[in-house]
Amino acid sequence: MKKILSLLGTITLIGTSTTSLVACNTPQEYTPEELEKLKKENQINTTNETIKNNLEWIASQEKPFNNVDNKWYYVVWRGNKNNDWRIIKFLNYTDNEKKIDNYAKYSLIFKPSRFRYYTLLIKYGIINTNNTLYADDGSYFKSVYRWNLTDNVPALIIDDKGNVKVNGE
Repeated sequence: MKKILSLLGTITLIGTSTTSLVACNTPQEYTPEELEKLKKENQINTTNETIKNNLEWIASQEKPFNNVDNKWYYVVWRGNKNNDWRIIKFLNYTDNEKKIDNYAKYSLIFKPSRFRYYTLLIKYGIINTNNTLYADDGSYFKSVYRWNLTDNVPALIIDDKGNVKVNGE
C-alpha cells in the first residue's frame, strides 16, 4: 500500500510540475470584456477626435499581422532592457519577411513563424533573440497601435516618461 501511494504521489508531482512549466510560456489571453477595457485604457490621450477614434491599441493575442491589411502600425520597442523605447511606423502591405527598424546592433523584423502566423522579432546583429511580440512580457515590446484609416496618418512620439503621444500635443 505504501508503494502504491508513493508511486501515485510521484506521478502527481511530475504531472503538476510539467503543467506549470508549460503554463509559464503561455501568453496572456484576455476575455472580450478585458480586451475592450484594455483598449480604452491604452487609448492615446489626445483632443483630436479623428485620432482618438481611429488609432487602436492592439493586443498580441489578436495576431494583427496574419492578414495583409494595408494599414499603418506603430510599434513601441527596444533592443534590450537598458535601451530607451523607440516608436516605428510601418505599413502592413506584404507577408514576406522584412526589416522594419534598426537601433544600435538591434533590428526589428517582421517575420513569418513556423506556426503559420506573423510576428515581430528582435535580432541582435545576425542572431535571432527569443524576443517576439507574442512571447514578450512587456520588456521589449511596450505596445502596438493600428491606424484604421488609409490617410492622414498621425505622427506619434515617445515622451520623456516613455508614453506614446501625438507629436505637438
